[in-house]
Amino acid sequence: MPHFTVVPVEDNPPSNYDSLEGINWVDYRDTGQGGYPGHGDTVSSDGHGNHKEDSPFLNTTDSSKRSDYYDKNLALFEEELDIRPKVSSFLSRLVNYTNITQGAKEHEEAESAEASKRKIPKSPNMGTLMGVYLPCLQNIFGVILFLRLTWIVGTAGVVQSFLIVLMCCSCTMLTAISMSAIATNGVVPAGGAYFMISRSLGPEFGGAVGLCFYLGTTFAAAMYILGAIEIFLKYLVPQAAIFHAVDIHAGSSAMLNNMRVYGTICLSLMAVVVFVGVKYVNKFASLFLACVIISIVSIYAGAIKSIFHPPDFPICMLGNRTLVRDLFDVCQKMEVKGNETVPSKLWRNFCISENASSAHCDEYFAQNNVTEIQGIPGLASGIIRENMWGDYMEKGQILEKPSLPSVDVHGSMESFGFYVSADIATSFTLLVGIFFPSATGIMAGSNRSGDLRDAQKSIPVGTILAITTTSLVYFSSVVLFGACIEGVVLRDKFGDAVSNNLVVGTLSWPSTWVIVIGSFFSTVGAGLQSLTGAPRLLQAIAKDNIIPFLRVFGHGKANGEPTWALLLTGLIAELGILIASLDMVAPILSMFFLMCYLFVNLACAVQTLLRTPNWRPRFKYYHWALSFLGMSMCLALMFISSWYYAIVAMGIAGMIYKYIEYQGAEKEWGDGIRGLSLSAARYSLLRLEAGPPHTKNWRPQLLVLLKLDEDLHVKYPRMLTFASQLKAGKGLTIVGSVIQGNFLDSYGETQASEQAIKNMMEIERVKGFCQVVVASKVREGISHLIQSCGLGGMKHNTVVMGWPYGWRQSEDPRAWKTFINTVRCTTAAHLALMVPKNVSFYPSNHERFTDGHIDVWWIVHDGGMLMLLPFLLKQHKVWRKCKMRIFTVAQMDDNSIQMKKDLATFLYQLRLEAEVEVVEMHDSDISAYTYERTLMMEQRSQMLRQMRLSSAERNREAQLVKDRHSLVRMGSLYSDEEEESIDVVPEKIQMTWTKEKLDAERRTRNNAPETFRELISIKPDQSNVRRMHTAVKLNEVIVNRSHDARLVLLNMPGPPRNPDGDENYMEFLEVLTEGLERVLLVRGGGREVITIYS
Repeated sequence: MPHFTVVPVEDNPPSNYDSLEGINWVDYRDTGQGGYPGHGDTVSSDGHGNHKEDSPFLNTTDSSKRSDYYDKNLALFEEELDIRPKVSSFLSRLVNYTNITQGAKEHEEAESAEASKRKIPKSPNMGTLMGVYLPCLQNIFGVILFLRLTWIVGTAGVVQSFLIVLMCCSCTMLTAISMSAIATNGVVPAGGAYFMISRSLGPEFGGAVGLCFYLGTTFAAAMYILGAIEIFLKYLVPQAAIFHAVDIHAGSSAMLNNMRVYGTICLSLMAVVVFVGVKYVNKFASLFLACVIISIVSIYAGAIKSIFHPPDFPICMLGNRTLVRDLFDVCQKMEVKGNETVPSKLWRNFCISENASSAHCDEYFAQNNVTEIQGIPGLASGIIRENMWGDYMEKGQILEKPSLPSVDVHGSMESFGFYVSADIATSFTLLVGIFFPSATGIMAGSNRSGDLRDAQKSIPVGTILAITTTSLVYFSSVVLFGACIEGVVLRDKFGDAVSNNLVVGTLSWPSTWVIVIGSFFSTVGAGLQSLTGAPRLLQAIAKDNIIPFLRVFGHGKANGEPTWALLLTGLIAELGILIASLDMVAPILSMFFLMCYLFVNLACAVQTLLRTPNWRPRFKYYHWALSFLGMSMCLALMFISSWYYAIVAMGIAGMIYKYIEYQGAEKEWGDGIRGLSLSAARYSLLRLEAGPPHTKNWRPQLLVLLKLDEDLHVKYPRMLTFASQLKAGKGLTIVGSVIQGNFLDSYGETQASEQAIKNMMEIERVKGFCQVVVASKVREGISHLIQSCGLGGMKHNTVVMGWPYGWRQSEDPRAWKTFINTVRCTTAAHLALMVPKNVSFYPSNHERFTDGHIDVWWIVHDGGMLMLLPFLLKQHKVWRKCKMRIFTVAQMDDNSIQMKKDLATFLYQLRLEAEVEVVEMHDSDISAYTYERTLMMEQRSQMLRQMRLSSAERNREAQLVKDRHSLVRMGSLYSDEEEESIDVVPEKIQMTWTKEKLDAERRTRNNAPETFRELISIKPDQSNVRRMHTAVKLNEVIVNRSHDARLVLLNMPGPPRNPDGDENYMEFLEVLTEGLERVLLVRGGGREVITIYS
């Protein structure tokens, strides 16, 4: 049998926990507040290496006050009165109140979940030219260039039109640079713009902006269809109109109805083509692009030809007013037929009688001459000087040429229909909103990124080339239109002055029909491209499953074609067609596109500034400043073009964002917003470390210590309920628990425990964090939690711990030993402590107290926690109707009347509403009941100690035999190792008895009656009698006054300096709280937590 040498090792002297109460006070008083005599920032030591500092409220060096500490009624608190003064002493020094700061830290929870991989349906593989460049050209050149650019140039002038084009094209170019960086930072599957935004900014932003972009693309399809129908009915086949104007004033409403009918038919045909397959749309792309190129070339050819031989498009002017040309044949008042001069058709339009001598004519017609000017003067005419500046008009205003002579008289309203007039009121902002859709085709390639062979290469090259090409065309077109075409013709939106010809067509060569037919097919092609891209975008959003009600639109045909999404797209596009006005639809889709572009720029700027490790775009020509400039331009253009549409678009995006957030988008895409949150959190944590927090910001940042049962379920859920009522969603809450064992073996249990606690936190609506640690001993695990929870300046300042129920009935002292050890740990760490006793009786979050009181028993002052906690509880709906009462205790030498006045003043300065009552506790002799109760307590402690002693000896002998081949570490009988270790004693142990062991066992049995006689003859310790007297007297007073209170808050006495009296300490607390239904024992952390100063 191996020999062991046991060397007794003396432990260090027991720590004086009283000294740990003396926190290193920091006095932040302003110099103007003044000091008080006898107080200095002196730090002393208690001989154990624990520093202690004088209290700022009580001059502990004054020996005359020492007798106050040993008052019989406050014996339970006497060891701490040097740093937790009596209330009377505190109130008498109210004027010298000092702010001791302690800060509150706010934390926002960020949710994360595991990402799921998706399989992308196979689609045709296309290169840069067919997949990106051509779709972009078709969408950008679509409808505005041919139908509205001449009108914009005429209305805004060449300079402002150039500015409009520059703003819009710069915005789209900057967005394309940002988009190129994102698109080349990894694989971009189907969904294009949506995929880039959602993976960069998270599911909430991705879903909101993705849906807005989808709506914009769908309305763009409607706009292109409306443009095609306008060309068809105005310039191609005017005879196809179904509805006709009853009179000359009702032409606009008939035109709108015609566009609704034909637009619906055109949309249906296009939807069928897209349904058949994207490859057919791609086959049409070459034809449509040819039409676009031929049309643009014909414009340039016509402009060059106009230098030498301008086309003949005469315009008839009455005075300086422009006339509708197709309502007469000859631009004269009289015409010669044969040898006779007769009134012309123009005369008959303005005059009632055909007899020139007796006719009653319109006054303006009678006093002004009819002249004819050239509609296309040509590039060398110098007309650009007149067209350089804008001429904005009101609705119904007649188009006039200021340089022509005119007699300014009012004509009759009957003649109004013969003049060319403005159909809408115009302004610079309106023109920006109408023109911007002509620059919005830049996403056409990225929308169909699932069809591209190499999206990372094709999207940047194709998009930037397309924007460069179209920008050059737009800039040159603005100059050419202003230099070649007469101003009144430019402002004539529908070509009424040039015999209902398309205005841009009058400039083209060799024929007007080249532009009319070319623009018709190009707009149809752009509509098909939009109808192809929009359903795929919706399908990508639906497949991500971040918006539950869109899930059905993720399904499609076997080859991946989005059938249901196409159906919804057609229905939404029909809404745009029912509006029937190109000028009203254009600003709507401008908002949606601008919002999408804004977030593309934001995504690139965030990723670049955060420098996340995964941000490695192959496209190198980007910078965060360019992205930020693009984002600013998008926001500015939104409010420039239409501030109310901008607010509506933002509102829609905001609602979608909150809906996705409310539904809980369980996605983790490594988005930039999460990275931004981490950077912001890091910055805030470093700022919190920079300086001490202030008392005004102090709020309890909780560490809630939970106990789990055998099934790893929360044993007392009402602890979390209480925490949620106290916090009301503000500040930091950490819920911690300890699992006894080895971490390597208990990792699975740890995960299960964390999940169980998180589920219970969600049920009880506790917003915070969960931390479960594994330790060989529970008390060590709790100590680790108290020391290490939190991060930097965002740490807990208050510990909430449950009461060890059943500690009296259990022979195992570990429960109350752990409890007292935790109290000492919180004291050493300068943390506040709350112990809700009878927590099962605390109200749930669904209960409401309609009346009742929250009673505060303020025995000693320890930072103002007792004042602050009822106020915080009353913020919650459960406690809101309760009233607050504050009781304090006066001794024989205290002036209770003055104390009540001082306390009322103090509460008034704290801005707290509460009833104040001072309870007088006169010195009285220690009762027989108190003496008897103390005696029973000490007898019980002695008996349990002896039982544990004999049990420990037997277990030790058994363990020695069991572990004869292993090194046994032996400590004292009452060491933590012995109490905390869980020893499994074998049922049958073979022991080797020697003669000495046998004699010792006999002596132990013979001494049993002596031990019993010792228990009977015990005389209680006088300090214990005094403490018991305090507990009994305070309990009597509290039960008498607060037996019907909803909640009683009470100062919690500190544990004794001598650890041998720990069990007596538990008894004192039991006596102190007997007969009370709900008790909250509160122990301050040594800092001031409430202030009278603003």
